[in-house]
Formats: sequence, C-alpha cells, structure tokens
Amino acid sequence: MLSALDLARALEQGSERLDAIYDGIAERIAKREGEIRAFASLDLERARAAGHAVCGPLRGLPLAVKDNIETGDHPTAYGSPIHAGHRPAVDAAAVALARRAGAAIIGKTVTTEFAFFSPGPTRNPHNPDHTPGGSSSGSAAGIAAGFFPLALGTQTGGSVVRPASFCGVAGFKPTFGRLPTVGLKIFSWSLDTLGVFGKGVRDVAFGAGLLAARDWRIDNTEAGAPHLGFLEPQPWAQADDEMTAAFDRARDLALRAGARVTTVSLPPVFREAFAAHKTIQDYEATRALAAERDLAPERISDVLLETLDEGATIQASDYDAAQETALAARRACAEVMSSVDVLVTPSAPGAAPEGLASTGSSVFNRVWTLMGVPAVNVPGLMSPTGLPLGMQVLAPFGRDRTALLAADWLETCLADG
Repeated sequence: MLSALDLARALEQGSERLDAIYDGIAERIAKREGEIRAFASLDLERARAAGHAVCGPLRGLPLAVKDNIETGDHPTAYGSPIHAGHRPAVDAAAVALARRAGAAIIGKTVTTEFAFFSPGPTRNPHNPDHTPGGSSSGSAAGIAAGFFPLALGTQTGGSVVRPASFCGVAGFKPTFGRLPTVGLKIFSWSLDTLGVFGKGVRDVAFGAGLLAARDWRIDNTEAGAPHLGFLEPQPWAQADDEMTAAFDRARDLALRAGARVTTVSLPPVFREAFAAHKTIQDYEATRALAAERDLAPERISDVLLETLDEGATIQASDYDAAQETALAARRACAEVMSSVDVLVTPSAPGAAPEGLASTGSSVFNRVWTLMGVPAVNVPGLMSPTGLPLGMQVLAPFGRDRTALLAADWLETCLADG
C-alpha cells in the first residue's frame, strides 16, 4: 500500500520522483486491476500530467473518487445504468478542494448502485473470492491494492468504515457536515457523509484535514494513552467469534500499552435510534431518487426498487418521529461519550464475507452515522484465514481530531502487539 503522508514528504524533500510513483502505480494496476476491478473509469496518464502541473501539499499525488461524487473530467454514473456516460459540467465541491490541495484525479472507483446495496464487480485484494464491502467498494479495494494513496468515499450506513475494515485500510468518516456534499448524488440528506480512505490513520488525517481546512493532521503530535470506552455487545449488532476474539485482543493490547479502559453500555434509546436510521434513510431515498423511480424503474435493481417502494409508504409523521428519536439519541450519545475520550467497537460483524452477492452488514455503523459523530476504522488485526478485522473508534460530535489521535494510538498499539 502507498502512504500519502510518506509520499508527500518524500516529494517535498526530493527523495522521490512523481513519475516513479506513477510508474509503480501503473505496474500494479496492469497486474491486478483485471482481477480487482476497482475502477469505474481510469486515466492514469492524464492524472500524471495534471500532477506535474499542480502545486499544494498533496504535490500531484493521485486521488481516486467514488463514482457517486461528480467529476468534470470523468464520467459519473452513480453506479447505475440509468446514468451511464453522464458527464457533469463541474466537479463536486470536495473534488475541487482536493485539486486545490494538489491532488490529481486518477479515476472514479466502483460504487454499489446509488451507494446502496446492489454490488458492483469489485473484489477484495486480500482474497478475490470475498467482497471488499460497500458501497465504497473500489475506493477501499484500490487503497489495499496499492493503486492510489488516497480515495474519497461516502457513508450513509457503513460505507466507509465497513469496506475499510474488510480491506484492511484506514477509513475516516468525519463529523456530519465537515466535508461538503455539494455535487454528491444524494441518497439520504440527513445521513450522507463524505469520507477518506488511506493506508493508515495518519494518511486519512492528512488528506481529510486538507479538504476540511481543519487541523486534523496528527503525525507531529505526541499523544498519550487515551481513555477508551469498549462498548458492550449491542442487541442489534452481533460479532462473530473471530471478531469477538479480535475485539478482546485489542482491549488487552490497549491495557498493556497503558490505556485506561472502561466497559460502556448504551441506553435503550439507541435501540430505537437503530430502527430510526432505516425510517429516515428510506423516506429520504424515495424522494431523492424520485426521478429515477418514475422514469426508469426497469433499470433499478430489485433490492433498491423494493426499498423505494417501502419508503413511499412511510408517513411524514413517522419520519418526523424518527428524527425526534435521533435527536434524543444524540443527546444520550453526548452523555455516554462524556465519560471517556473515545468509544471502541468492531467495525463489522466479522471479516469480509465470501462471494460478491452481498457487501456485508453495516449493523455496527448505522447508528453512529445517524449520530453524526466521527468514526475511524483502525486496521491491523487479521483473522486466522488472513482477512482483515477492523476496530471502529468513535469520538463526540465535532471532536474529529480526538478520534484520529486515539485511532492512531490504537493502530500503533495493534501493530506493536
């Protein structure tokens, strides 16, 4: 994998050449893309040329963009045949900001249909017989395969944290609203959040901080051992034996490294909030995709069509009640998190499932997306069969740097263990 932070430093110091980076990427893509299928569109040489022409802290490094985020120089189909060949007039805001920071857009990465459940063709680089997760399938898999050092994704349920966990990379979903969603194909305006993928936590902190114009960079910070709240099993989110063992190992390693560890339980309102997530998501998706549903229902997958039809039956009063539940849960969330620096949970029920028919379950992520809090997948642990198992670090709303510092500390802890 490629470290964006290390490469940017090497380019700044003159110890690495941009062409050498692109040459290495070209070799890896030529060798593995036919199997991994991370890209929806790719123009490596245009990115190379753009990289030589830009300035900024990213120094021409390639950035991949999930195909539900609009780009002016690449097609944006949103993972749907309805929009095949669509060419936006301009970039999404986040893409424009990335270019200002010195990124060169290498291509668009595969997303599930409208960033929902229906999978694309992407495979997991650790074992191509397994899913890379979704909906940010290509972004996570491409980082793991060494095709690019940074990628943009989105999360409505668990679409950054879960594929990052399955592919063994860092995935950072910032606080809701910290990265602009202008130019994103909206699925649920109350939930959709842009995120960043990279090799490690310091890489995503570096990249996301540039896009958000916030002091999220953590590589020059000496952080002490955090106070970690390890969540008790939640009724709606059951981990398998491998993930349970990994979670216990992470806790043991953190204790040995000097962290203060507390077991934390969630109040009952979180169970209601978990159900509220689906009500809010489906109600909004039905409206966000009203044109597609009306004009080309035959080109929508059965699973999405069923969701849109179910969403159409949700009454406005039920939607409003779900939003009230979410508000109550956010108040409870702030209280729960006030006693620790961050919470730690599994990022997914287990390792990436075998097969490509499903992108896996987001049960460990949905309620936290609804809370709007920053979430980081911390890579480093592996299953006995060689598949990654990620730990999810969560911080209070707006405390993104806290989340990143704790996640970086835990990543080091897991690597040393």
